[in-house]
Amino acid sequence: MLEHVEVVLSKEAQTEFDDLPLSMKKRVLDVLLRLENWPNVSGAKRLTGDRKGWARVRTGDWRVIFRPEHDQIVVERIAHRREVYE
Repeated sequence: MLEHVEVVLSKEAQTEFDDLPLSMKKRVLDVLLRLENWPNVSGAKRLTGDRKGWARVRTGDWRVIFRPEHDQIVVERIAHRREVYE
């Protein structure tokens, strides 16, 4: 049986989530629920460069950027693809 990993949002990610339109909130919430099954998450891509050790999941034009840590996933950003890597 797979164990679930705790998913926590940084202060910035929580603010970004709260500001999303309702339809996008539902899609991002689905991604957050999928992250509980880390590392068995389809569509997750490891990042490189300055964000080595981080990963992202796409939902439409939006990105959920996160860091896997020991027994939890820390979501750092939830933003449109134009802004998320700034």
